[in-house]
Amino acid sequence: MKKRLGLLATSLAMTLTMLGQSKSVDISMYPKPEKGYRQMIIDVPHSKNDTHKKIEFRVGKEMEVDGCNHYGLTGTLEKKDLQGWGYDYYVFKTQGGAFSTQMGCPDLPKRHLFVSGEATTVNYNGRLPIVIYVPDGYEVRFQIYTTDGDDYEAGVVPQAR
Repeated sequence: MKKRLGLLATSLAMTLTMLGQSKSVDISMYPKPEKGYRQMIIDVPHSKNDTHKKIEFRVGKEMEVDGCNHYGLTGTLEKKDLQGWGYDYYVFKTQGGAFSTQMGCPDLPKRHLFVSGEATTVNYNGRLPIVIYVPDGYEVRFQIYTTDGDDYEAGVVPQAR
């Protein structure tokens, strides 16, 4: 029992410490969202291993779909330059269309699914946020990928002479 309380206290202290280290990001230099859009931000903590990480993000929305087909969202993600700052930001434009495979599955129940456009992979940078403008009703989800930092060499395929 004492071990559990100690573990709980340690966990709580670590959580409060991490919350206290949360940084406030200044994004005032970025343009305000256009009408019908909202500004999303991916803000990750800086670490000494930033160069060993990548961020993959997707723009999409929750949709009710059938039980068997694969779905995707139509649209384009434009990478833009924040003039005078040298920073990038992204704007997702779509007419709201989706595409899917065409398998028949009338007996399977419908499901709610995050349907997204193509994934975009960028360098991890804990010092600079990733700013993305998306239409109202859309959201951004992301994953962080990490490597051990080791480099590997590709093999040479011998060619017949």
